[in-house]
Amino acid sequence: MTDIVVLGSTNMDLVTYVEKAPQRGETVTGREFRTIPGGKGANQAIAAARAGGTVTMIGAVGNDAFGTRLRSNLEHSGVDTDDLRTAEGPSGTAHIVVDDEGGNAIVVIPGANGTLDHLSPGDEGVIASAQTLLLQLEIPLAAVLAGAQAARRHGVRTILTPSPAQPLPHELLAAIDLLVPNEHEATTLTGRTEPREAAIALLDQVPEVVITLGAAGSLYATRGADPVTVPAPKVTAVDSTGAGDTFVGALAVALGEGRPMREALAWAAEAAALSVQREGASVSMPYRPEIDARYAA
Repeated sequence: MTDIVVLGSTNMDLVTYVEKAPQRGETVTGREFRTIPGGKGANQAIAAARAGGTVTMIGAVGNDAFGTRLRSNLEHSGVDTDDLRTAEGPSGTAHIVVDDEGGNAIVVIPGANGTLDHLSPGDEGVIASAQTLLLQLEIPLAAVLAGAQAARRHGVRTILTPSPAQPLPHELLAAIDLLVPNEHEATTLTGRTEPREAAIALLDQVPEVVITLGAAGSLYATRGADPVTVPAPKVTAVDSTGAGDTFVGALAVALGEGRPMREALAWAAEAAALSVQREGASVSMPYRPEIDARYAA
């Protein structure tokens, strides 16, 4: 089994489905509304657990009805929530508009996630016991940095999804083993719009980079070798929300099992392809037998 710790966010996704997303100042009529457990941290935890990893979640939920449901959803997917704190006030929320082409626009309100600005006693020990630490940027940067540096002290692989996109301090990037931005995030970090150029630029700061390219797959770059593109399966997207988190969670499991990077990327792409054919984020994430069946086909 692959032991993974996720230090990150838990949100309730408030999802509206529309034919076409509204422009500024425009009102449109939606087709459906759902409340779906999400948050990039929780999503990656669930994706990794369903893909076969042993997963622990370090995070925070509010003392509201959303918090109860968020915790229950993680536990139902097999994620250990002993280190998931309960904070006074509301849980985090993400307000998502999904159009009929499967695209989305998201506004995140941190809520309880904003209280996660440091490691609590015992968190470093939990991180030290893992093979891999998954990080994102929906919690205060101070906690992300503390987690990454704790992992580095104990020889734990660190994988960072730099979302929401923002400039990152050198001391954080120095503690990251694998950076997984999408194209927009890679451009924000480097100023380069061409993925290959962005990946090469990022190798000045981290040893390995995977830039996710949506339907085009992913671009992998490591120091001392030419970047390579790994294609994604051709599927019809229904909802791309959570696809990137599905990819990262599955990738962490595959790498923890010792798969070569290109094989791990292809396997993770199958997981993401399954997720985009279903509505919702965490609820769309596939289980190990589904991923293996698609990969073997």
